[in-house]
Amino acid sequence: MEQSFFKKVYDLTKQIPKGKVATYGQLAKLAGSPKAARAVGMCMKKNPDAPRTPCHRVVASDGSLTGYSAGEGVTTKKKMLLDEGVQFKGAKVYLSRSQWTR
Repeated sequence: MEQSFFKKVYDLTKQIPKGKVATYGQLAKLAGSPKAARAVGMCMKKNPDAPRTPCHRVVASDGSLTGYSAGEGVTTKKKMLLDEGVQFKGAKVYLSRSQWTR
């Protein structure tokens, strides 16, 4: 069961285009487990296929940048998102402009 959830989450994450982000909760819902946002976070932490599975494009429900294990952590995540054209409002992703819709 866990394996198929992880696969669904990774498959969905690969669909997020450059310049867009998804939230942990959004991916949980799309994967069929709407209350599993924390499990999505665990998927991102264990991501075996970065950067093909762009876990840096997954953010908190309020647009906050949460943990990132590459480079300098959240600083690197923000730089990557900015380089891809994701819009920010202060320290948070401007979700109304940059959130991926499927």
